[in-house]
Amino acid sequence: MGLTGMSPGKENRMWRLFLFWRQGGRDLKLLWRALKHPDRPAWLLPAAVLLAFFALDPLNLALPMLGAVDDLVILPLALRALLSALPPALRNPAR
Repeated sequence: MGLTGMSPGKENRMWRLFLFWRQGGRDLKLLWRALKHPDRPAWLLPAAVLLAFFALDPLNLALPMLGAVDDLVILPLALRALLSALPPALRNPAR
């Protein structure tokens, strides 16, 4: 058992989940910067709206377990895929 009283395998999974969600926060910041950028691709705004609709769809309310899987796994992966399609100038902005 680790320091938290959980088995090492469970601690490792929780840590990976934490890192996955932390990266999601960075992805949201990057998406926000890209949406405000004057040279953003024409497809970015409609894709972001579809992603937001996907996050708020009524399926989350109708089938709570499926909605939880949707929000915890599929949504961050879709966000990552959307950002990977951005031009390099928007993906790696000079700070």
